[in-house]
Amino acid sequence: MNSLREKIMAFYKTHRRMPSYGELVKLSAYKTKSAVHYAMSKLIDSGFVSRDKTGRLIPRNLTGSVRMLGLIEAGFPSPAEEELADTMSLDDYLIKNKEATYILRVKGDSMIDAGIYEGDMVLVERGKNPKPGDIVIAQVDGEYTMKYYRQRGKTIYLEAANAKYKPIFPTNELKIDAVVKAVIRQY
Repeated sequence: MNSLREKIMAFYKTHRRMPSYGELVKLSAYKTKSAVHYAMSKLIDSGFVSRDKTGRLIPRNLTGSVRMLGLIEAGFPSPAEEELADTMSLDDYLIKNKEATYILRVKGDSMIDAGIYEGDMVLVERGKNPKPGDIVIAQVDGEYTMKYYRQRGKTIYLEAANAKYKPIFPTNELKIDAVVKAVIRQY
């Protein structure tokens, strides 16, 4: 079973998606989809993967846990002490609703003053009601964008985090698709 876990993790890392049951037959030593289905039931019970509403496999804990060693001073330097404080799963920390969460790659510079740069990835959650000040993925008059969700009286508008862009007041329609939960940047 562990080698199947490793093969699923490698597949996910390469393809950025979960394998289908047909692909799982090829990845595993099993000969039939029903045997793979049984093996996946065991992996679901262990919390390694789960299924969405349509029955598709979704990753749950592919990264495992990462050690949390303590605090680091971001102000004045202090003696560093390495002490195992805890372990944590990044999935559990960042993702509350797995089925409604997805990642988008950022294009453009309208959110740079919020610390979101072109090439970053944002983790977003669909179906969450935005509050003023949230960063949202919105459809404005048929076009998608990521901006701050703002409200002035009864007027709702979107605001960039870059002074060179003006606020966006929808002419016809404003639909909020998701709320940004985290920014992912690789150095």
